[in-house]
Amino acid sequence: MFENRQKRTELSELGEFRLIDRLTKSVATRQKSTVLGIGDDAAILNFKKNQVLLSTDLLIEGVHFDMSYMPLKHLGYKAIMVNLSDIAAMNALPTQITVGLAVSNRYSVEALEEIYAGMLLACEKYNVDLVGGDTTSSTSGLIIAITVLGEAPQKNIVKRSTAKSGDLIVVSGDLGAAYAGLLLLKREKEVFEKDPSIQPDLEGYTYVLERQLRPEARVDMVERFADLNLNPTSMIDISDGLASEIIHLCEESTLGCQIYEEKIPIDPQTVTVAETFNMHPVTCALNGGEDYELLFTVSQSDFEKINGQAGFHIIGYMTDTVSSKNLISTSGEAIPITAQGWDGLKNKETTRET
Repeated sequence: MFENRQKRTELSELGEFRLIDRLTKSVATRQKSTVLGIGDDAAILNFKKNQVLLSTDLLIEGVHFDMSYMPLKHLGYKAIMVNLSDIAAMNALPTQITVGLAVSNRYSVEALEEIYAGMLLACEKYNVDLVGGDTTSSTSGLIIAITVLGEAPQKNIVKRSTAKSGDLIVVSGDLGAAYAGLLLLKREKEVFEKDPSIQPDLEGYTYVLERQLRPEARVDMVERFADLNLNPTSMIDISDGLASEIIHLCEESTLGCQIYEEKIPIDPQTVTVAETFNMHPVTCALNGGEDYELLFTVSQSDFEKINGQAGFHIIGYMTDTVSSKNLISTSGEAIPITAQGWDGLKNKETTRET
């Protein structure tokens, strides 16, 4: 499950430094801001006039990912996406990453190479340099720690705390698909554990599975905002569910909000999966998370810039009533929005992908 069983090199055969050399032998630098990458005690970076942004995420086996259905290469790719998304959410471009791995002897050198292959594929696609990191042993399972750096002119950086009353609330893409994919994977895992002779039944669900196992960070939105001459008034990425993220924007900006059920973009495949599990599709969007789409606000004066633009969905507006954060149902009922998405310190009963 972890790698090709016909070829297995134990980590102890190489040791830390030879392992790092082997994992990073194909690393290339692309960014002008990378003066010196891997090979010394520290990387050297030069961002000149732009502001530098930095974010870190920890991914823990058994908490954030389940190796019974997460391919190693996909895991490496997704680990990078999770971090690039944080930089894109501030309207900046990611430039460099460092990678820390803590790994048990259950994994072979080939397994780690597969993880790195996914990471390097992500770096190549998004023009990001891998400039350093660390590798050590773990008593159980796999831990991945990624730090990402990015850059942007100070005037372009968007925070969570700068929305204004009356601003339109907008999301990119569609929501709930990643959670729908996770529901399917968990179901098939349970079936397999009861009867290993039964093969997974995942035909027809390619989109939601890809959204869960191999998401894409919306780095493309940074360039799109620039092309539209649009600067969001606040922004956050949707990693923990729409409900949690809109509450973050409201609290940081000291505002309330109204969003509309019929305006929330949901893919038909997500609807099908939700119905299979006797769930309302909007529940997947509100509480599922891991879509890594962007949730942002724009001034009403910028309405014409986004009106009719593919992939932009206006779902509501910000209000000056701080205590009022409501979902307006299709029947017109105002339902208070509560954060029921992922919380890494509370949700211990189930494993959730990164």
